[in-house]
Amino acid sequence: MRTGQPKHEAQLPNLRSIRRACGLELYRTAKRLKQYIPAELVQQAEEIYVKRVVGNLLWIHENRSNRKKLADWWEDELSEEIAALWNVDRESLADAFRKAFGG
Repeated sequence: MRTGQPKHEAQLPNLRSIRRACGLELYRTAKRLKQYIPAELVQQAEEIYVKRVVGNLLWIHENRSNRKKLADWWEDELSEEIAALWNVDRESLADAFRKAFGG
C-alpha cells in the first residue's frame, strides 16, 4: 500500500503518459476532420500540445474529471495554433476535438 498518499487521490501523470494521451487525442481529432494531415505536422502539433499541458499540469490535474472545461481550455489555448499549423478551419478543428475528446 502506498504510504503518504491519501486514498482515492490520483497522482500527477508522468511525461510518457502525457505524450501518449496528447498523441491519441490529436490522432482522433485528425481522424474526425476527414482530411489528410501529414505525419510531421501531427508530430509538431503533438510537441506543442505536450508543452502546453506540462505548463498547465496542475490546473489540468485539478480539472481532470471535467471534460467540458478541459475541452474549453484546449479550444482557447491550442486550437488556433494547431489550425494554422494543419491549415484547417479553427471551428471545425475545435468541433472535431470536442467529438474526439468527449467534452
